Amino acid sequence: MPKKKLTFEESLGRLEEIVRHLEKGDMPLNDSLALFEEGTGLINSCSVMLDEAEQKVVQLKKGADRRPVELPFGESEE
Repeated sequence: MPKKKLTFEESLGRLEEIVRHLEKGDMPLNDSLALFEEGTGLINSCSVMLDEAEQKVVQLKKGADRRPVELPFGESEE
């Protein structure tokens, strides 16, 4: 059965759980490595989600008629 794709918030929550477990230091090495690998995967996934969100952000600037004009993130009106 395929894994459910976690939301950004769910991924962060799982990362916090992983950090708590790893900080305890009471797990066998193999279990710690498995959690570490899961954590790095979650970090990569969160990074992708943040990049996608950043691309959707728009800047609002005043147009010639003083009304807001939406521009894609990072672009400026010439």
